[in-house]
Amino acid sequence: MNSNRPVVRFAPSPNGELHLGHAYSALFTEARAKALGARLLVRIEDIDLVRSRQEYVDGIFEDLAWLGLEWELPVRRQSEHFGDYRDALARLDLRGVLYPCFATRQQIRDAVADAPDHPLDPDGAPLYPGLSKGMPAVERDALMAAGTPYAMRLDMELAMEIAGRLTFEEHECRPIGTVHADPAQWGDVIVARKDVKTSYHLSVVVDDALQGVSHVTRGQDLFHSTHIHRLLQVLLDLPQPQYYHHDLVRDYGGRRLSKSARDKSLRALRENGTTARDIRRQLGFT
Repeated sequence: MNSNRPVVRFAPSPNGELHLGHAYSALFTEARAKALGARLLVRIEDIDLVRSRQEYVDGIFEDLAWLGLEWELPVRRQSEHFGDYRDALARLDLRGVLYPCFATRQQIRDAVADAPDHPLDPDGAPLYPGLSKGMPAVERDALMAAGTPYAMRLDMELAMEIAGRLTFEEHECRPIGTVHADPAQWGDVIVARKDVKTSYHLSVVVDDALQGVSHVTRGQDLFHSTHIHRLLQVLLDLPQPQYYHHDLVRDYGGRRLSKSARDKSLRALRENGTTARDIRRQLGFT
């Protein structure tokens, strides 16, 4: 194996069946791999231990094989590597950029309920109003000793002061070229959830570095997440990949396809007589 070859990855979450949007992302990644002469990896992002199910993992492999993709083995499953994320979290803590957050979602909503102009993050959620930030050590230690659940948040102001100017290279989504990263738009983002002590942001950054991913391919819905990822990469001294944020598959009304909306799965399409060639032709990957 040539370790100097570029590396791309398709990284689905096994919390539902794959649909046409996932097929587009997988085929887009395959096309990038061929264009770059890159190694193609599949990664199972299953840190959500409640919603992830083995039947969905099996379905992912079945769907991808049906589409004609070939990928390297073994496949990395995030649920088998929580130690890597704990190590990264410890490194961030040593830099002094983390603090525990004991606030519940309801408490956060209540705190901003009377502030209609309170800023929102790119996902439309209110920016964290700092309920636990600056908490006295005595109070914090008492809550921890009592077993009160807490997340770990990034002190965004301090983290950006340490990281300095941040950029990333975008090759697909507008604007193409060098993008100025602005992670402050997310506020003091969670980097370790209360339940699993990691997050999508932390896990994906660690995984991409450990797997040598040089070119990240994913949907435009994750474009703004890249701003956080660049910050974490700098704070953790990790390499910087190049990014390709592709278009999203939408229905006739302009809504992007999603598992939560129960859009027709690849399995259902296959069982109804649709062929992999039909899917490739429909999505423009003939």
